[in-house]
Amino acid sequence: MAHPVVFKRTDSAALVTFLQAVTLPVLVAVSLVSCNVFYAVPFKDTYLLLAVLAAVLSALVLKPPDYLNSDLTGAHVPLAISIALRWLLILGILLALGYVAKSSAVFSRRVILTWALLTPLLLVLGSLGLQVVVRRLLLDPSNLRKVVFAGFNETSLSLAGKLRSNPGLCMSVEGFFDDRGAERLGFQGEARLLGKLPELARFVKENSVDVIFVALPVRHLRRVVELMDELRDTTASIYYLPDIYIFDLIQARTGDIMGIHVISMCETPFQGASGLIKRLTDVVISSSVLFLGLPLLLAVGVAVKLSSPGPMIFRQRRYGLDGREITVYKFRTMSVTEDDGQVLQATKTDARVTRIGGFLRRFSLDELPQLINVLQGRMSLVGPRPHAVAHNEEYRKLIKGYMLRHKVLPGITGLAQVNGCRGETARLEEMQARVNYDLDYLRHWSPSLDIKILIMTVFKVFGDKRAY
Repeated sequence: MAHPVVFKRTDSAALVTFLQAVTLPVLVAVSLVSCNVFYAVPFKDTYLLLAVLAAVLSALVLKPPDYLNSDLTGAHVPLAISIALRWLLILGILLALGYVAKSSAVFSRRVILTWALLTPLLLVLGSLGLQVVVRRLLLDPSNLRKVVFAGFNETSLSLAGKLRSNPGLCMSVEGFFDDRGAERLGFQGEARLLGKLPELARFVKENSVDVIFVALPVRHLRRVVELMDELRDTTASIYYLPDIYIFDLIQARTGDIMGIHVISMCETPFQGASGLIKRLTDVVISSSVLFLGLPLLLAVGVAVKLSSPGPMIFRQRRYGLDGREITVYKFRTMSVTEDDGQVLQATKTDARVTRIGGFLRRFSLDELPQLINVLQGRMSLVGPRPHAVAHNEEYRKLIKGYMLRHKVLPGITGLAQVNGCRGETARLEEMQARVNYDLDYLRHWSPSLDIKILIMTVFKVFGDKRAY
């Protein structure tokens, strides 16, 4: 299981994952090229093959330092020793391959010897530099996540202490909720009792809490289930702190924070490499479509401006990642630009829709400016469609788990849209079906699912008769 700590900013998470994946392998390859240049030895195909093999082995063997580990500020000697030993392993593998292929004689001994001695020094310096960069990203105030604990016991108190003493974890402990009083619990030090468990959900919503650690005993499992139900109207990540040593676990998959076991109960699927793949896909495809489709975008913009009075681009407030407000861009398709507490959904014979607007909505061309939202990191190509703030506030009260769809970036298209859930939601059941698809997307996300939805969008959504 991946490490449970997640960035609030998707771009930061993707950047950290990318840097950790490529920094050390690139240094290994660059070191070899530099040795060739220094000794004026041509960088032929054999050296290129060696560089590629060494880089691949480095990616597999040279595990970068844990950016959440206290070694970020600790002694560097263990780091140097670890890198040196791993580098010796890589050299041993390469020598064995050279012996089997009988190709070692084609390489310059001076180049290989210098490379073998120089590279570990560069790797240590590169690792230290990577730690500095990652630490700055981690300690960015915008990545700080507010944390509360449901239940006060030895485990939750220990984890709270570890979070406070390790700023690299990017978590700010607000306090504890427990049905017992402060005197009975024996609060002391930095521990704060914020209220009783029934008050937790309201506190989380009113104070924009990001993470909840549930530390209730197994015998209170029913209360845990009740808490999960009460927290469905929030976008907080939820983890359970089990006393796992009372079970005989086999092949159990849990995460841990500083040695304390946690089980993810509600979290975004876009962590680590998954988040990097998601973000790279968004950037590459959206920038390509914007570049290639620029003439179309300009033509549509001019047509909107000339067809009726009003702005070319319609800006509307919607809920994005973690339920935070974002501004979404669309080509204006109506004679009004509603963005208040009484936003009315478009109907099939809506008089507010302009002539050009009807055409744009029919073929979803009005959504094209949201590619800019994708590049900004406010949206994704695929994800739950963002609704107007007024609609969100209405439906979150009517549909259980509605706000969980905001655990990921909203999308231009989504699983609900390619399954026919588009257009007006005149009945509550229609919005419920849309939310069900959104939650299924969160549960079963994979890169291949995103590609499938994008392909289905081209064939199903464009020209959909429900789009009006």
